[in-house]
Amino acid sequence: MLLERISSPQDVKDLDAADLPLLCSEIRQAILSSSASVGGHIGSNLGVVELTVALHRVFDSPTDKLIFDVSHQTYAHKMLTGRAANYLDAERFGGLSGFTSPTESEHDLFSVGHTSTSVSLACGMAKARDLMGADYNVVAVIGDGSISGGLAFEGFDNLAELGTGVIVIVNDNGWSIAENHGGIYRNLAELRESEGAAPNNFFRSLGLDYRFLANGNDEAAVERALLELRDIDHPVVLHVCTVKGSGYEPAEEDAEGWHHVGPFDIESGTYEALRRSRCEKSETYADITGRYLLMRMAADERVVGISAATPYIMGFTKPRRDAAGSQFVDVGIAEEHAVTYAAGLARAGAKPVLGLYGVFMQRAYDQLWHDLCLNNLPAVILDFGSSVYGTSDATHLSFFDLALQGALPNLRCLAPTCREEYLAMLDWAIDQDSRPVVIRVPGNGVVSNPDFALDPKAPAEFTLPRYDVVHEGSDVAILALGSFFSLGESLCDALSAPADGGPALDATLVNPRFATELDEVTLDDLARSHRVIVTLEDGVLEGGWGEKVARYLGPTSVRVLCYGVRKGFPDRFDADELLAENGMTLEAITADIRVALS
Repeated sequence: MLLERISSPQDVKDLDAADLPLLCSEIRQAILSSSASVGGHIGSNLGVVELTVALHRVFDSPTDKLIFDVSHQTYAHKMLTGRAANYLDAERFGGLSGFTSPTESEHDLFSVGHTSTSVSLACGMAKARDLMGADYNVVAVIGDGSISGGLAFEGFDNLAELGTGVIVIVNDNGWSIAENHGGIYRNLAELRESEGAAPNNFFRSLGLDYRFLANGNDEAAVERALLELRDIDHPVVLHVCTVKGSGYEPAEEDAEGWHHVGPFDIESGTYEALRRSRCEKSETYADITGRYLLMRMAADERVVGISAATPYIMGFTKPRRDAAGSQFVDVGIAEEHAVTYAAGLARAGAKPVLGLYGVFMQRAYDQLWHDLCLNNLPAVILDFGSSVYGTSDATHLSFFDLALQGALPNLRCLAPTCREEYLAMLDWAIDQDSRPVVIRVPGNGVVSNPDFALDPKAPAEFTLPRYDVVHEGSDVAILALGSFFSLGESLCDALSAPADGGPALDATLVNPRFATELDEVTLDDLARSHRVIVTLEDGVLEGGWGEKVARYLGPTSVRVLCYGVRKGFPDRFDADELLAENGMTLEAITADIRVALS
């Protein structure tokens, strides 16, 4: 096997050109075999195999700087830079980050998992190179919808003025995560269809040199194009057309479904995540949200669903997008625009509901602060995946959201504990017109509580911060927020039937519901009747909700124990192990409570 003999880019250069199709085939098979076992980004990685081989044949990494936007297309790059065993040896599958990581290799320049960054990074590296009189190539690879992000526009704008040697490869496979949206992609389509000759050309309009390559899955053709550009003295864009999922029929036929998958069967092309996303198995909050919003859209033309290139997280599969018609808008990978777009909708009287992964909502923090909260506009944001049980790559940590949102005036952040409470909050949030609302969608799967019901005589249930005291006890009160409510229930059970021979404790259990605001009336009552108050939150402690509780209760005599995750950048962690490291096991918390009471 050729791939087994590749330990550095030099080994790739030393191969005879006739061997390269076999090398590409082996890389493709390694991507499929390893990803079938542990999951991964399939479509994007299969699409750039030939491009990556050509890059390492033409350029001299790490002297020459290769920058991959998002870096979710770097499996081949990792294989060609000494890490092939992690994709060939089943015992080592999943041992690497799914993104570039400087801690893994000198060939990985940045830890990066967010979109639209590569052109700006390339501008910075080229400027530093010139200032220090160095001589190397700077190459950025951008694609999969990344150009729709505002940072990419800023980078291209600066690149045009930079006036020095930078090569930007636009990997155009016709897709973002779902379909591409926006004028830039209409222009890319025109350029594809005209083989780069269309009179309208976004890149040339900025003054950038522009080249076109129709078949980016032809390694020899890519290599020739890159050889022409190596050591160029001015900025140039190489527009390369590739096929997302190239070489694997299921991924080619369903580019959206195979953007990222869990473990799958290579022969049949089936995988559990695909079945779940298509609502063929257990219920998900995506499916609940999609069904609910379609119902609201049918009843009220003002309701508008918004996605930033991830429509599936809010249940808007292709059939649902078609059913919603103009009441569903995908703005592409442009979270900043999505939030401000929602502000514009709200100001004009519409009812915008924006679904975002929490880890990507932080990209639009200024827009949340300045455009929604400062103007106090009634848009609804659904915060998906924000949990220690969410994505675990250091580039995709999703449990900082409450600390980020907690200081924003006017913002109401709600944390439901079950399916029924989530729908009640969503109903209220869309109907109200007094403030922006974030709903932190539970990250621990769908929990149903049929006994949950709002009092029909009190429809404004979430107008003021009011905690729900689920069970009244004494001595210790457990305030368990959102998806950690089940942990609070288990903690109460453990305290009531101690295995250590200590006294049984009848703990008060509270569902706070409001994730960034305090119910001071309830906290005052709890402080008068309890000696210890415990806060449990699925997020970072520093700046989080528990710290607010502790600060408020500081002047009282009650002891407050706050549990969450210490701030940091843990990478590819096991969620239960991370919680244990932070003292968040039943045994540790119950022991802390008994010490505090004694």
